[in-house]
Amino acid sequence: MLASQLLLHAAVLGLTILQALASNTFTAAVYEHAVILPDATDKPVSPKEALALMNKNMDVLEGAVKEAAQQGAQIIVTPEDGIYGWRFTRETIYPYLEDIPDPAVNWIPCTDPTRFAPAPVQERLSCMARRNSIYVAANIGDKKLCNSSDPSCPSDGRYQYNTNVVFDPEGKLVARYHKYNLFMLETQFNNPKEPEAVTFETPFGKFGIFTCFDILFHDPAVVLVSKLQVDTVLFPTAWMNVLPFLTAVEFHSAWAMGMGVNLLAANAHYTNFSMTGSGIYAPDGARAYYYNMKTEDGHLLVAELDSQPRLSAASSPDVKWSSHALSVKRLELNDHDFGGLIFHDKFTFTEITKPEGNLSICQKDLCCHLSYKMAGKREDEMYVLGAFDGLHVVEGQYYLQICTLLKCKSTDLNTCGQPVETAQTKFEMFSLSGTFGTNYVFPEVLYSGVQLAPGEFEVVNDGRLISKTRPTKPVITVTLFGRWYEKD
Repeated sequence: MLASQLLLHAAVLGLTILQALASNTFTAAVYEHAVILPDATDKPVSPKEALALMNKNMDVLEGAVKEAAQQGAQIIVTPEDGIYGWRFTRETIYPYLEDIPDPAVNWIPCTDPTRFAPAPVQERLSCMARRNSIYVAANIGDKKLCNSSDPSCPSDGRYQYNTNVVFDPEGKLVARYHKYNLFMLETQFNNPKEPEAVTFETPFGKFGIFTCFDILFHDPAVVLVSKLQVDTVLFPTAWMNVLPFLTAVEFHSAWAMGMGVNLLAANAHYTNFSMTGSGIYAPDGARAYYYNMKTEDGHLLVAELDSQPRLSAASSPDVKWSSHALSVKRLELNDHDFGGLIFHDKFTFTEITKPEGNLSICQKDLCCHLSYKMAGKREDEMYVLGAFDGLHVVEGQYYLQICTLLKCKSTDLNTCGQPVETAQTKFEMFSLSGTFGTNYVFPEVLYSGVQLAPGEFEVVNDGRLISKTRPTKPVITVTLFGRWYEKD
């Protein structure tokens, strides 16, 4: 009986690989998980209690893995914190951690669970992958002992890492990534001493992996794409949405477009922390995405992607981001210019007072230019053109250059930059550009209801973000979000 099961498994795995080799596309899945959280406590629970909580979450994830495989998915990504949640101190998270070896050890936890024991979480994830013949990416915690000879060793004698793991369709550990750019609330974890650029090869392309806050920084995100030339990035995240520019589906889709790669973004779902928004993104836009602040349900997304998006017909040539904007005459300040805040950043705005026209606004070295036509200007809604050129210093420090067409929360100028989810104003067309000092610019278009606009806009070679067709929904924001890594 065992021999026949092994033969069947080998046949299914072989067929999966042959299918992937015969195609220039693959099927990907992400699962947005409504995480079952531990009780808040100041004292560590027992390892048995920790595993019981993690098994509850893995029960849900296993169902998602099985369903994704049944729909033909060859890889699935699950969220950051998706197995143990959050609400931890350094001490209380310790029972949830496992020692995760370097993938070079060539280990299949499902068939050899005692080799690096105890590792029940890795064993179960490995078996999920093996039983369903699918790559499984998940986020767990790694622990590594250290001693006083290491000057960086914490006082408790161990490093603790926020860690992504990937198991292949045989259940073998093929990737381990320690999160480098920790969010300010992640005091339970250590940063690795150096950023890790983790890649692995599959029959359907070269993959890279990093976690949540990492996406806003050069290392490892840009290194994976620009230097190591990955085709697809796996992105477990626990992303707290921040309108108007850093809503998950909006920014992650824009990042995939700006970097020219596929991005598989799996978010945790917890509306009390504004966590929602997962997607399967290609350079030409979202193939599938999910955003839901109304219920606490998980959600599976499955979609087809090009294995090598840089070689596809949809791949665009390099954009000269400031080309058009430098040709536009810089306008002087006018009576409708004013200052305002977006996520603590001091923007310069100019009010849009006419139903169509051309506008410019500048801050420091960044000048933003807009051509637009509204389907009809409403008196109860206000839009502005805004510019920000500077260092963002709230939850991290990173240099931004942002040009944005933005709906204000009300007709009160003081509300411009506050979160807005709905609008009534439709545009006939828009064209936005800026004098960016960076080549890393991410194009965002967000419609009313926090909806994306796949296929309805494009970036042309001279750096303009333009509407390809008449926008089908009212606009919340049209944005060019620039990251000037060299100035951080």
